[in-house]
Amino acid sequence: MTKVFQWIALGIFWAAAMLPSPVTAQIPPPAQAQPPAQAPAPPNNPRARLGLREAPASNVTVDGSEAMFTTMCGLLAAGFEADVSSEHWTPMRAELRERLQRQQGPAVDAVREFYKKHQLADAGAMLSQYIWFGLVSGPAPKFTPTLRRDELPPEVITLEGFSEILSAYYVEQHIGRLWVQVQPVYNHEIDQIHDAVSQIVFVTTNYLRELARPGDPRTFTIIVEPLVGRITNVRNFQDHYAIVLSGSADVPVDVVRHAFLHFLLDPLPLQYPHVIAAKRPIFDVAVRAPRLTPDLRDDLPSYFAECLVRAVELKLKRMSPGEREATIDRDDADGYVLVRPLFKSLASFEGAEPSMRLYFPDMVRTIDANAEVKRVQAVKFASADSAPKQEETAAEQVARLRKATPHPTTIPNDSDAIADLTEGERRIAEKNPRAAETSFQRVLAKYPDQPRAWYGIGLVALLDRDAIRAKEVFGRLTVGEHAATGDPMVLTWSHIYLARIYDDEGQAEQAKTEYQAALAVNGGPEQAKQAAQKGLAAFGSDKPSERP
Repeated sequence: MTKVFQWIALGIFWAAAMLPSPVTAQIPPPAQAQPPAQAPAPPNNPRARLGLREAPASNVTVDGSEAMFTTMCGLLAAGFEADVSSEHWTPMRAELRERLQRQQGPAVDAVREFYKKHQLADAGAMLSQYIWFGLVSGPAPKFTPTLRRDELPPEVITLEGFSEILSAYYVEQHIGRLWVQVQPVYNHEIDQIHDAVSQIVFVTTNYLRELARPGDPRTFTIIVEPLVGRITNVRNFQDHYAIVLSGSADVPVDVVRHAFLHFLLDPLPLQYPHVIAAKRPIFDVAVRAPRLTPDLRDDLPSYFAECLVRAVELKLKRMSPGEREATIDRDDADGYVLVRPLFKSLASFEGAEPSMRLYFPDMVRTIDANAEVKRVQAVKFASADSAPKQEETAAEQVARLRKATPHPTTIPNDSDAIADLTEGERRIAEKNPRAAETSFQRVLAKYPDQPRAWYGIGLVALLDRDAIRAKEVFGRLTVGEHAATGDPMVLTWSHIYLARIYDDEGQAEQAKTEYQAALAVNGGPEQAKQAAQKGLAAFGSDKPSERP
């Protein structure tokens, strides 16, 4: 067996990001889990990475932010919350407001003038704008946005020009010195929050059987900023998830866990769009619910992720059976009708071995779409004016920014074709090329240019050890009029498979070109990008471009 087919035999499913294969050990359920000892954070460093030995989480931090602190200083100096009683504020927050309101200087005047010109009637919306600004701002003293303009939240674009004004304010008022002076308070709060968040991360990752992924560009950050006050702000921009908390006195465990579950689970519906597409008829009924969050009504992957998060929460929270059933009933009434079948399906996940990242497609397939549509049609959705009111100071302010990752546009709106694609992928995972080919050919008979069906045919060729046919199919999917430009997963992996075949044939330059093309695909799967980077790294040593 040649090298190219050795890696096919060993890892075809994982690379293709399709159906799960068993892992060798099952992580104990969270009820038996105890948090491991934590490594102390470096002294005087306002950042604490969560070092979990048994259930590590990648890129999860509890942090302070000089950009957020400076933003809030400027906001308070400009008069934000000037007429709000500080009776229930922390001493530091109350003292700093008084100090900042007395600041004088040309840069302070510029901050105040900018604030007045951009002032909103809604104080919550006003704060939200500056929270967004602080989250996407680069380091002091420039505070240049870390995102391109076309990636910035609309709230930040409305504050255009504030970076320069804040930079001048930072220098004039020596905010850098003030930031150093408040470090003992921030470090204490970070240490306290770190322990609570470690427990959430440990239990959650154990339940989902998720492990650290080195090099993962996705981040989950808790920003500690006492000047923001008690309102919890949750933000998601591209692959970066952030929560802004005022301190450790009252850590909103449910909010943090909900956000962290989104961080772990949001990518799954995007990774398996054709699997969740089969459940769209349920979604089409759910969007009629008056209390369903508006930004989910036209976004099936995000809706599916929200329902899955809620279902997992029901497993992790300590609730009586009656409380759990009442919660599911409320989810139904609010339009989150997939929570009930997903919660039921989690029982099969708990008895299996793969991580949720691998088991997700099988779990979704256990949901009977026809039966659920009939059930949901009988659900009486709650009216919009019956939503429970929250205490304003404890309310969770949530904002999502659509990811730059494009959704696949090649999945046919055809339940039979989707079923055949799914069956073909299952057969690929079972390494049954003949059965897989039959399923993919049925799709191509109706849709001759269907990229996922052609991709499946390419995988069949690899299983058959037919490199010539594989190159032909993956070449079709990467260049020319039939290139899978509308399906980042197919396009990225097709480049990688071509690279591996060329590498096996000793054609190093062609292999490098294909790996580089894979990295250039916008929205390609994370594990595909890592595979391409690993492939390129293998060319670090001198090797002949052609095999003699």
